[in-house]
Amino acid sequence: MILFDSIGVRTRRADGGNPSLTARSILRYHSAPTELYTARENKLYKLLRPLLFLLDAETGHQLTFLLLRGLYRIPGFPWLVRSIYARRTPRLPVEAMGMRFPNPLGLAAGLDKNAERARPLSDFGFGWIELGTVTPRPQPGNPRPRLFRLPRQAALINRMGFNNLGVERFVENLRRQGRPCLIGVNIGKNKDTPLDRATEDYLTALRAVYPYADYIAVNISSPNTPGLRALQTAENLDELLRALKSEQTALAQAHRRYAPLALKIAPDLDDEQIAGIARLVLEHGFDAVIATNTTVTRPGLEQEPLAQEAGGLSGRPLKALSTEVIRKLHRHLQGKIPIIGAGGVESAEDAWEKLVAGADLVQIYSALIYRGPGVVRCIVEGLKRRVEDSGAASLAEAVARARR
Repeated sequence: MILFDSIGVRTRRADGGNPSLTARSILRYHSAPTELYTARENKLYKLLRPLLFLLDAETGHQLTFLLLRGLYRIPGFPWLVRSIYARRTPRLPVEAMGMRFPNPLGLAAGLDKNAERARPLSDFGFGWIELGTVTPRPQPGNPRPRLFRLPRQAALINRMGFNNLGVERFVENLRRQGRPCLIGVNIGKNKDTPLDRATEDYLTALRAVYPYADYIAVNISSPNTPGLRALQTAENLDELLRALKSEQTALAQAHRRYAPLALKIAPDLDDEQIAGIARLVLEHGFDAVIATNTTVTRPGLEQEPLAQEAGGLSGRPLKALSTEVIRKLHRHLQGKIPIIGAGGVESAEDAWEKLVAGADLVQIYSALIYRGPGVVRCIVEGLKRRVEDSGAASLAEAVARARR
């Protein structure tokens, strides 16, 4: 994933004039209408993506972060990125979990597991970013290869296995960068922690990240840690949520600030399981549900050789499945707590579909890999046009009308 389009490339101005490399022309180019911007977005990204895709997916990801780190050491470069992306992304505020999000589109967990690139990622215009998954102790994750691209389906299969440097290093990184935007932190258990001691891992991680997070996401739905999804069963989940909520209360008093808790669930749940989870999050006073994680099913990929790889599937093939879980979850929650929708969002239309189904906020991951950071502005602008065309005063009002 390469992140920028006009840097060091002679581009033609949006008005058809002569090419220019001045900062002013770059900013004018990026203030063009969304349709023009969409057609020409990420020119360097589109040029270099095939080269990156010659590498295995994880190597390409690491190379991109190394490049980003180097570029951000150039004086003025962070300002330029913010000017091209964040400052050109319109405000579309959403109130959820007691917070005001500048727009409804966030980055899902998984891209920055160690909180090493929070500031650059925040410059792309996201309403917030979710970091992690982080576990109490460092762990290498599963053996490589463990990340696979399916370009024809704009999808990814991963079996990473919560590879991360541990919560102590995570907190050090986040403390050093500060909170450049609203930050969610996704926590999980270590692979070698027995299931009957999983609650201890979540409590350890919660205590460590609480002072630095705007909300904490409790990941019990990754398919790549053996036995983890068993925590979604009623008995296990009841115990876990009770312990986490009790600890949250104590931490809120100790730190004199309330950080909401969100539960991240799988798309591979039946109706009874969805109803049970909804009942428990309401009973224990959880603040949100993230729906959904990746799927172990392979919808529409019968002819895709890589579909046989073990792991969780994200991207376009997940869209319908995750939207249906959101719809069912919303019927049970009835708006009492917000839903963060994730899975297969590539466009404003996809995001709108999730919102109308019951989501209050939306996250992307695979779309950023395949389309680059310009996708953030495109989605938010598309949603803003929906609001304006409806005559509503806010996104929440426009969505409420569409749900009737």
